[in-house]
Amino acid sequence: MSDNNVDLSASEVAMAAPHTDDPHADDTDANNSGSVAGALEALLLLAAEPVTEFELAQAVGVPESVVAETLVELVAFYEETGRGFELRQVGGGWRYYTREEYADLITRYVMEGQQAKLSQAALETLAVVAYTQPISRARVSAVRGVNVDGVMRTLLSRSLIEEVGQDQESGAVLFATTGYFLERMGLQSLDELPPLAPQLPEVDELEAELGQLADAAASSAHSDSDLVEAAPDPPQEPSQ
Repeated sequence: MSDNNVDLSASEVAMAAPHTDDPHADDTDANNSGSVAGALEALLLLAAEPVTEFELAQAVGVPESVVAETLVELVAFYEETGRGFELRQVGGGWRYYTREEYADLITRYVMEGQQAKLSQAALETLAVVAYTQPISRARVSAVRGVNVDGVMRTLLSRSLIEEVGQDQESGAVLFATTGYFLERMGLQSLDELPPLAPQLPEVDELEAELGQLADAAASSAHSDSDLVEAAPDPPQEPSQ
């Protein structure tokens, strides 16, 4: 009876134990490991700051030790395959970074993007803001005669203009140029902006043109008047 009990317990234990000779067991473990690695990669790609192993473990739903082991494996994998990025443990957490050997390349790429030329529309809008600031978006549109929402967003993203308050009467947001604008223009202050007058028609020339237009209009009106005076009187009906 005792031997039978012992044999039965051993049989039950054997049946309950995992079968190491299962040809698919290793594949399952590998799939689980790959799933965890993929999940960690997806989460870390979104990270704006280092994420702790505890936070990752809770998000993925696996033990923290599994996360730690998988992260180390990812670090080695990226190193072995020569990826342009790497996984670093900094500030008590993990985050992706570009590799140091590509720093010069990235710097050139970023700087070229910052130095991209502004469109003609953006330059005109920037000029309106610079010479009439503080000014509302609606007023800029009125001056240019077109909608400037997209261009204003571009100037804001380039840090060339900024919000500086609200109009007391309308409540509209007011915009002005930034210190970065002065830096890019090579100016110490807005007082150093070139005057607009030289870019406009000379006052004498403008007055002369207006005078010519006025004379032409007066001459045309006088000619019409002479024609009216020279025309024969309409026949009179006989009186009854």
